[in-house]
Amino acid sequence: MEEFYIDSDGTKLHAKLDRPEGFERGPLCILIHGFTGHMEEDHIIAAQKAMNDAGVAVLRAEMYGHGGSDGRFSDHTLYKWVTNALAVVRYAKTLPFVTELYLSGHSQGGLLTMLVGGMCADDFAAILPLSPAWMIPEMAREGNVLGAMYDPKHIPEKVVSDSWELSGDYIRVAQTIHVEDEIARFEKPVVIIHGDADETVPYSYAEKTVKLYKNAQLIPIHGDDHCFTKHLDQMADAIRNYFRQ
Repeated sequence: MEEFYIDSDGTKLHAKLDRPEGFERGPLCILIHGFTGHMEEDHIIAAQKAMNDAGVAVLRAEMYGHGGSDGRFSDHTLYKWVTNALAVVRYAKTLPFVTELYLSGHSQGGLLTMLVGGMCADDFAAILPLSPAWMIPEMAREGNVLGAMYDPKHIPEKVVSDSWELSGDYIRVAQTIHVEDEIARFEKPVVIIHGDADETVPYSYAEKTVKLYKNAQLIPIHGDDHCFTKHLDQMADAIRNYFRQ
């Protein structure tokens, strides 16, 4: 494992690169956590290890305001995350051992995967959104951010829940994003893995997603929640099996 920072317009992004044993040259997957998350969460580590088991190197990166990266959580926005992810993609493309590039992310990182996948469609062999929270922009326009309610036409300076606080800029940014535009741009394989008992991001969004993409498959993890806490091994197996095909 190599640990370092990637520059994103002056923001230092904490990153770790894990290669399979004996790996010299081959595919690499960028792996990104979700809202309030970080690269050491159980489901992120399980995904990383499954990819390594299948012969894929993994570049984990923490976005603005999360984990060991610069910035405060309350100041993060999806625009900042997109800018960060683009910097990580640029870095990954400079690595001499990479033969093909993949992108995966969980929850808000799954939303980011869908956005950046469309923006950089030529760069990725496939994308793997995990429990993608792509309803965030839609709900922001309706006045709801992950259960925190507000007037969508008169955005407050802060939105506060029991466990986090966000600037109103998060909402202003989210309201402008239309994920369907980037879905339409990505025509390569898409592998969506989602627990069908997810209470944070309803499984119906995964069912909608797979219909919108031109070349997608949905792998349900039956009875599991947003972070795959009940059947983490099944989520990992789904990733491992995809890359071994």
